[in-house]
Amino acid sequence: MLGGFLSLLAAITFALNNASARRGVITGTLEQAMAISVPIGVPMFFLAAWAAGFLAAVFAFSGEALLALSAAGIVHFVIGRYCNYRANRAIGANLVGPLQQTSLMLTLVLAVLILGETLTPLRMLGIALVALGPMVTMWDDGEKPAPRAIEPAETADPTADGGAPARPAPFKMNYPEGVLFALLSAVGYGTSPILVRFGLTSKDLGASLAGGLISYVAATLVIAPWLLWPSRIRRVLAVEAEPAKWFTLSAVTVCISQMFTYMAYAVAPVSVVSPIQRLSIVFRLYFGHWLNPHHEVFGSKVYLGTAVSLVGALALSVSTDVVLAWLPLPDWAVALAHWQWP
Repeated sequence: MLGGFLSLLAAITFALNNASARRGVITGTLEQAMAISVPIGVPMFFLAAWAAGFLAAVFAFSGEALLALSAAGIVHFVIGRYCNYRANRAIGANLVGPLQQTSLMLTLVLAVLILGETLTPLRMLGIALVALGPMVTMWDDGEKPAPRAIEPAETADPTADGGAPARPAPFKMNYPEGVLFALLSAVGYGTSPILVRFGLTSKDLGASLAGGLISYVAATLVIAPWLLWPSRIRRVLAVEAEPAKWFTLSAVTVCISQMFTYMAYAVAPVSVVSPIQRLSIVFRLYFGHWLNPHHEVFGSKVYLGTAVSLVGALALSVSTDVVLAWLPLPDWAVALAHWQWP
């Protein structure tokens, strides 16, 4: 129960992170987003671990756990996050969301092969629906989404034709780039839970904060040389106030999301935590309407694909016994429902 609640909180804050990051990359750069969002995790997790009295737990991890947590930070916070930002910039968070649901399939397959968890017919149905969701969203029916305009306040020249507001620039979709980097981010986001769970084996909630600190330190050390390159650091420092505001909000909310995530993995299996976290795809629609009404694609295919993916995520997270308690099934169906692999 606690693991599921923490996973839900992680989903909500991760959705807000996606919406605010999307707002930031409209006028800011990917370098600026990474420079703000990755290093800020070190002081936030440091303070959280210190306040909880578990800062010393950093030194209690085995060599294998340290390696796993460090790899998780690099894969998730550097590779996955960069690809996520780039995909959001290309096609918007609403279209990226269903594509990223495919990371759940990768996570569950690795959980079976590496962590010894099992799959049931219900979970297999969930995997199929999660895979179908992106197909529905990206289905080409001959209709292209209407370009959404950037708000006049965000254009380079706020006036035209004798002081009249400038005509808003269209939001141009880049489907090949968006789909590619959404899928690459799914690989990063799908692999990291296995590494985190392995690193936090036999650890409690407080120690999970120390584990998150290890991951963020590793990610920051990897990205620092890239960000500190002279030409790149000048572009990073040239960030304007508007994108800096949204990148900072994104950085804070994603750190909070990761705190909930690491605590959830400390008390619940991957096959429970990861599916519930996919509820973020629903919350990001609401946050998208709130923060980015002019910079996202909204429409029946987006909502249908999101709904299909959500049903799949729920099928992956609900216990077979709970379903059988609600559905009167014949004996052969009950036996089939209890089948497990491997």
